[in-house]
Amino acid sequence: MDIATLIDKEHFTKSDIESLLALTGDKAKVLFKKAHETRLKYCGNKVYFRGLIEYSNVCMKNCYYCGIRHDCNHLNRYTLTDEEVIEAAKFAYKENYGSIVLQSGEISNIAFIQRIESLIKRIKKLSDGKLGITLSLGEQTLETYQRWFDAGAHRYLLRIESSNRSLYAKLHPNDDIHNYDERIKSLYDIKKVGYQLGSGVMIGLPYQTISDLADDIIFLRDLDIDMCGMGPYIEHKETPLYSTKDTLLPLEDRITLTFKMISVLRIAMKDINIAATTALQAIDPLGREKALQVGANIIMPNVTPGEHRDEYKLYENKPCTDENPADCKTCLEARIKLAGSEIGYGEWGDSQHFSKKEDV
Repeated sequence: MDIATLIDKEHFTKSDIESLLALTGDKAKVLFKKAHETRLKYCGNKVYFRGLIEYSNVCMKNCYYCGIRHDCNHLNRYTLTDEEVIEAAKFAYKENYGSIVLQSGEISNIAFIQRIESLIKRIKKLSDGKLGITLSLGEQTLETYQRWFDAGAHRYLLRIESSNRSLYAKLHPNDDIHNYDERIKSLYDIKKVGYQLGSGVMIGLPYQTISDLADDIIFLRDLDIDMCGMGPYIEHKETPLYSTKDTLLPLEDRITLTFKMISVLRIAMKDINIAATTALQAIDPLGREKALQVGANIIMPNVTPGEHRDEYKLYENKPCTDENPADCKTCLEARIKLAGSEIGYGEWGDSQHFSKKEDV
């Protein structure tokens, strides 16, 4: 089957996805062009900002790939004060970002739950309800998801990282708090509450195959996500998986494969939101702009206070840690213009995929 016929199929099989992910050269460019055209047709040319507040690098989990895992002893652990969070949200509101993302390591004690609930309410109040709120705070109970939803959050991102149960087990300790089935249950709980559901995977992991990545696309499609954040795996020297570094794809191959994953997902799920993740820029200075040209439509400017940015380091070579929020905004405006897009200032930029489900 020629590439034009393949990418125009109404429904991709696993074999189709594997073929698309294996494309190189001019054939890959055809895929990228189709993904960009699909984004423009179904989502428009606007890129929506999500002001990223990295609330805390404290984490109870010990995922083998993560630079803020519980057993990383080199870290200066921090948690923003309430006022630091509020000031960051005020900056996003003043700069007309439309939405913020509150992200942290995984914590589930009652003090954390109550504090997040209070912060959501304060952010809603300071913006007169105008700031959209996305949460990326890990696995919680159904009751906690409901509590935060009732307080005013309306999107939730929980990445599966890999939908392959066996690979998932290689990435996490074998204990009760790193349970694949609990991760899946959390994703369905988030949907049940009524959030716009986001998930995503890492690309270029050790032990990962093209077949695994094709299954990841199918998993995200079957889960019927509303938004996706996925990026290249970048090793961190203080993590157990760093020992596999010599087995990994070169960084440039990982980023190219990520672009193909974004493109295939855009064509397969035409009207979802897809983030151009910061990890892309850690490999390629123009990584995020390139992602916008192959199907992505969301950017997350970092509005975390500058003194903490380098402490929320999930992977090596995290970019822009020496910038303040205003610098980040100016830089991204130029980058998005360079990519041929416009910024949807003052707009939530909610997933059209979700909106259509609500209308049914």
